[in-house]
Amino acid sequence: MEKGEKKGRVTLILAAASLIAGFGSSFQYGYNVAVINSPAQEMKLFYTQIYEDRYGPLSDNLLTLLWSVTVSMYPLGGFFGSLMVAPLVNEFGRKGTLLFNNIFSIVPAVMMGVSEVAGSFEIIIAARFVVGICAGLSSNVVPMYLGEIAPKNYRGAVGIVPQLFITIGILVAQIFGIRNILGNKEGWPIMLSFTGIPAAIELLFLPLFPESPRYNLIQKGDEKAARKGLQQLRGCENVDEELFEMRIEEQSERAEGQLSILKLFSLRSLRWQLLSVIFINMGQQLSGVNAIYYYADSIYGSAGVREDHVQFVTVGTGAVNVVMTIAAVFIVEKSGRRLLLLIGFGICCAACVVLTIALYFQTSLDWMPYVSIACVIVYVIGHAIGPSPIPNVITTEMFRQSSRPAAFMLAGSVHWLSNFTVGLVFPFLEKGLGVYSFIIFAGICLATLIYIWMVIPETKNKTFLETSKLFSKRNKVEVVENYGELVMPGEPEIKDGAEETYRHEIKSTFL
Repeated sequence: MEKGEKKGRVTLILAAASLIAGFGSSFQYGYNVAVINSPAQEMKLFYTQIYEDRYGPLSDNLLTLLWSVTVSMYPLGGFFGSLMVAPLVNEFGRKGTLLFNNIFSIVPAVMMGVSEVAGSFEIIIAARFVVGICAGLSSNVVPMYLGEIAPKNYRGAVGIVPQLFITIGILVAQIFGIRNILGNKEGWPIMLSFTGIPAAIELLFLPLFPESPRYNLIQKGDEKAARKGLQQLRGCENVDEELFEMRIEEQSERAEGQLSILKLFSLRSLRWQLLSVIFINMGQQLSGVNAIYYYADSIYGSAGVREDHVQFVTVGTGAVNVVMTIAAVFIVEKSGRRLLLLIGFGICCAACVVLTIALYFQTSLDWMPYVSIACVIVYVIGHAIGPSPIPNVITTEMFRQSSRPAAFMLAGSVHWLSNFTVGLVFPFLEKGLGVYSFIIFAGICLATLIYIWMVIPETKNKTFLETSKLFSKRNKVEVVENYGELVMPGEPEIKDGAEETYRHEIKSTFL
């Protein structure tokens, strides 16, 4: 933070907008990750009954395939949702897209709620795909919206709010999944349809909050709406300094227009930012975190936990995840983004290695199941403080307004394709490799850690333009800034009759 620079603060409007967007959208993402974990056995019985009534006996391999498809339809839908991010946020805005997105939540909620009555497991599979589209959009648009409405000195903390609600969604699904609550034969359709409630609440309350001022000013050219939104979010009338910074960014991007993914890859000035987005999102998902949430009960079962205790251990793990994500909200602005990523991936790597050893020896040593449980909890702690929440924060900060929608579309596509791969492959991986499954995840964590150590800079308290400069040397480009004409209100006019128009241009310096 520069000396004398005005610091932003978290106002009631900013906090409320973050909570409504987080609960209405991000909560659903987390909830639907874990919702089919606890009632899996009851749902498999339903699948078997319906299939055998129609076609005859159902083999174990075909049931495993049907269940893997049910699990993986969600991230596949997320991938297609990610492809819709850029066109929707550019057309409808960040807030408008979140409101529109609730269609992809309410419709599948109804579908899943009536699936048992209709006697169709195909409805569940189709609904999982549609609600995946909702998650694919929300997982990218919520961080974008919150990152743009937050002051830069709180952008990291506010940027972790979506991940916090994802973990809360996972925990709520785990609690609902307890056998005595909804994780039973009668309750699982209700449990699956619950996802429509947060969507309805968001539809009611999110319209009361302002659209992203950056979107209004830079993309819509509506300074009046941008100023009004900033005044609401900051709780003060004087927002000239922040508007000035936005105008600088607007001038620097005026020639670029809205960038597509193909255009992003052609720009030398964004080369390492794009590679970083790909590596971090692949590392986040291929590190094994969703293997734990999709198949937590089976992991604990193979670790030797008694069947009637598994559901409570799973809930305890979800609670640890929430607590550590809350901790990340408070430490991210002090420790920075890069350090949390390094520590998080390091912990996950070590936990996967020790878990493999513990699973290997669990039949010969009575106390090894406890080590396995501890490893899973330590892994969750490591992922919760860095790999889970930070990638979206960094994606917001590494790209400017014109390139941010396409960058999130790319990040989301990589995220969900990797998620889909884990959801589809892990049950077969677990059968084929057994206790050695997590060694693969350990290797991915280590590779991601090395990449972050060598490439990713610290972006804490940086403007979007300052972050562009951090990558300029690695991209082998020179960032040149000339100021003028854009003068802060109340400041003296340009002296000596100088007439300069602010320009921010990137000049490629080829080796």
